[in-house]
Amino acid sequence: MKCLRTLMLPLALLVVSVACWAAPADQREGAGLTAVSGLYSVTFNVNLGSTVPAGATVTCKAKVAPNVPLFENLSRGTVPVKVAAGAAAIVGNKANCSVEIPFSWTVSDPRNGVALSYEIEAVSGSGALLTAVRASSPQGIGVAYPPAGGAASVNINVAF
Repeated sequence: MKCLRTLMLPLALLVVSVACWAAPADQREGAGLTAVSGLYSVTFNVNLGSTVPAGATVTCKAKVAPNVPLFENLSRGTVPVKVAAGAAAIVGNKANCSVEIPFSWTVSDPRNGVALSYEIEAVSGSGALLTAVRASSPQGIGVAYPPAGGAASVNINVAF
């Protein structure tokens, strides 16, 4: 009998430790998720410097994704990403490029907002003579969610 108890104790500890270390369920399917949706209107105010060739075209691209902690990102799998692109007319040494990004997904904590990233490009020429100047953001600028179903305006100043 004493041997049986000795064998059962490690078995019980093993069962408890496996239960504690089991991976959490996919949070998109669980309770406690909040549906968020709306629109981000992003305007880039581009100040063109001497590095931008005459006759260039300015394009802009922005993307948003739920701003989730890394550990949650790993357990959730694929995170939704929304991307929009636009072009701007150059007036003097300035250009304003705007994009609208509609979004709709579920998150565990809407207070985290979204991570916004962007890329601005000034391109001139064609073929082998193509010249490009780029500006991009650090990945994941934190932006709050707009009111439910509403819109949020984001203005970003960029200098080449």
